[in-house]
Amino acid sequence: MLNSYENLIKEFKNKSVMIYGIGKSNLPLVEMLIEEKVPITVYDNRNEEKIQASALKLLRSSKYVDLRICDEKIWDEFFDIIIKSPGISFLSDKIKRAHLKGSVITSEMEIFFDLCPCPIVGVTGSDGKTTTTTIIYEILKKTGKKVHLGGNIGKPLLPNIKNISKDDIAVVELSSFQLMSMRKSPDIAVVNNISPNHLDYHSDMNEYIEAKKQILLHQGAFSKTVLNFDNEETKRMQKDVRGKAIFFSRKFKPPFGVWIDKENNIIIFDGKKEEIILNRADIKLPGDHNLENYLAAIGCVYEIASKENIKEVARSFEGVSHRIEFVKNVNGVSYYNDSIASTPTRSINGALSLFDKKIILIAGGYDKKVPFDSFAEKIIEKVSALILIGNSAQKIHSEVLKCKSYNPEQIKILIAKSMEEAVCFAHENSSSGDIVVLSPACASFDLYKDFEERGNHFKSIVEKLPEK
Repeated sequence: MLNSYENLIKEFKNKSVMIYGIGKSNLPLVEMLIEEKVPITVYDNRNEEKIQASALKLLRSSKYVDLRICDEKIWDEFFDIIIKSPGISFLSDKIKRAHLKGSVITSEMEIFFDLCPCPIVGVTGSDGKTTTTTIIYEILKKTGKKVHLGGNIGKPLLPNIKNISKDDIAVVELSSFQLMSMRKSPDIAVVNNISPNHLDYHSDMNEYIEAKKQILLHQGAFSKTVLNFDNEETKRMQKDVRGKAIFFSRKFKPPFGVWIDKENNIIIFDGKKEEIILNRADIKLPGDHNLENYLAAIGCVYEIASKENIKEVARSFEGVSHRIEFVKNVNGVSYYNDSIASTPTRSINGALSLFDKKIILIAGGYDKKVPFDSFAEKIIEKVSALILIGNSAQKIHSEVLKCKSYNPEQIKILIAKSMEEAVCFAHENSSSGDIVVLSPACASFDLYKDFEERGNHFKSIVEKLPEK
């Protein structure tokens, strides 16, 4: 039974351990195991050029690491424990074969859930996970508690487990990749929304939804689950909730939970009384999508934090980078970075709903096999010029052309070969008063390692645009 950090290290020292994938979640774990003098085999199937140079240097310099890059013969060997990166599916052929041979398959996050001594708040959803997770983290910090932020946001938490006490709170963002093989759920689970996403990874939409459900399926009777009342998939999840189910809605008054009334008061009903928590005007972040993020966060924290804690964060929190982030005004044209928008619904509910005039949109990237029909319809409604990049460019272009309301005289469409060319096109086709937004509606993996690298590249190009 791995009920302590000491037992974990002792177990690892007595077993053969493979770390599969050298990414954001596994590298700090590798560093921790090296420090504890645990012999490990580290395997990655990517070419060396795609692996961080500093990581390779660390691994090659340690006597406790057997580094195996692109060595497929490793799968002929047996390992007692395989700790995989989140992006490696539990259902991959290699993992399934290793499991059949008797290997334990786990992840950094699963081990953290086993060992964490304090309550855990877990947040998942197709869109808005990071902002909701950060709002919850900021509010809980205002209560004076020691709060640990991690998971799919920030640093992995397992390497810091020795510094977490039973009186703390851990706030964890969880992706479908991380949830898929988990068999423990957080004390408080938040599901923002569900829409098609990562269908390049999951076999179908049902598998994706079932992965998301893991955040609540293993909760106990005294747990809490916060669900979006406006989203059909999350609303249906109530039947699987074992503990207290709390809904949030910006459209209706749910039977129990958080909503917004006609006077823009955000109200919570806790089963005994209705209470106004704050007004929408108190929330500094713009947009209906951010209103939903706050409703979800309030449903999560209202029994732990005060109204004053919630208001203080709402009035001061300016958001997380790459989320409709203002970059610069160049010759009267405003440029915004919304690189986090890696799904059509994220772009539709964010950048394509926020501004009260038509925008110049830069979109496209890695195709996650999600549909673009609704995205195309929203583009027709809200975009004056569409600049497409990446391997999904032609697919989005085709969907726009298929729309009944498409009029080539009302929307200009350009295909760019790079981000530099896309920004150049935006610069050449804009005039004072226009708004240019990078909101890709796609992942970044065809051109960048992640959305942050994509957003930072966009910002660096905009910063260099010539002033008149």
